[in-house]
Amino acid sequence: MTTAKASVLEQFKAPLALRNYEVPSRPEPGAILVRTEMAGICGTDVHLWKGELTIALPVILGHETVGRIEALGDGIERDWSDQPLQVGDRVTWSPGLTCGVCFYCAEKRIPTRCVNRRAYGISQPCNHAPHFLGGYAEFHYLKPRSTIFKLPDDLRTESVIGAGCALNTALHGVERTGIGLRDIVVVQGAGPVGIAALAVAKSAGASQVIVIGAPKHRLEMAERFGADHVIDIDQVRTPAERIAAIRDFTRGYGADVVLECVGMPPAVVEGMEMCRDGGKYLVLGHYCDAGTVAWNPHIVTRKQLSVFGSWSSEPRHMKMAVDFLRATPNQFPFAEMVSHRFSLEQTNEALATSASGEATKSAIVPTLRWD
Repeated sequence: MTTAKASVLEQFKAPLALRNYEVPSRPEPGAILVRTEMAGICGTDVHLWKGELTIALPVILGHETVGRIEALGDGIERDWSDQPLQVGDRVTWSPGLTCGVCFYCAEKRIPTRCVNRRAYGISQPCNHAPHFLGGYAEFHYLKPRSTIFKLPDDLRTESVIGAGCALNTALHGVERTGIGLRDIVVVQGAGPVGIAALAVAKSAGASQVIVIGAPKHRLEMAERFGADHVIDIDQVRTPAERIAAIRDFTRGYGADVVLECVGMPPAVVEGMEMCRDGGKYLVLGHYCDAGTVAWNPHIVTRKQLSVFGSWSSEPRHMKMAVDFLRATPNQFPFAEMVSHRFSLEQTNEALATSASGEATKSAIVPTLRWD
């Protein structure tokens, strides 16, 4: 195959275009060419499509991807976990490429804030070779220094895509916040990040996890993942009612930890009121800029809150996620999150389905026949 298809974002708030690009004949030293098996549609993809994060265009979206190695560049023999790699292996990878030498990488040791960081499917334009730098394509090119993970045979592709970047993100966020044994946790949002945060909170020892969100099918998934209580925002419509409901579940005090996983600014104001005095609040869902909201900082002082932010994840969180998925397939069935599958030709339909909330998780399958 000398050319292959990709679905390309060329203009914000406009349909993606199907394009053909030349497939690299041989990866450069340290690089890998992968044939895409499945790419997840993340909520961030929807925000990017809507122009809510400034990125260079054109770009092939998709930063949650699984594929099989088509060709290995010279010098690349093992994955990030020191597992041997060969053609035909099924792999996934961290979307972010960091420099390792800047102020944040080398000195402060927070590589998620690398000043030179570039992410596949987000900040890697596709108008120049090797083009295939996002998951919505038949192939994906992994540059040198990419952090690649060989997937074990007992871990389903659907599990990896169902967890997507949400599980890595939740692991990083909960790690920064800390959840103690027997803590009561509130999760704002029942999308993929909220479901992943629920799973991580449960595994960290939370005594109760309460999930707030909609629609009904997502709340049912939250219950499948072990939520002790769910609050449907289509029925409990006002912030005051939802705050009162949390108080009812927590002897009138509020939650020990509240995890914001919804990406809507008003949720932050509401969520802080759900914390008990001395509690912790994590802003996790605002990867893109959804705007501002009026807020009184007095609440932080009055409640003596600890407020945290968490951005993306590090390669070690992906390793943690792979191990987590292997260890808990029945308790946390991430494979069941993949509710809708689409071909490359149906990418716009896939994005619209994800944006509507109809899907628990949509995925692009390049080999899927388009009718």
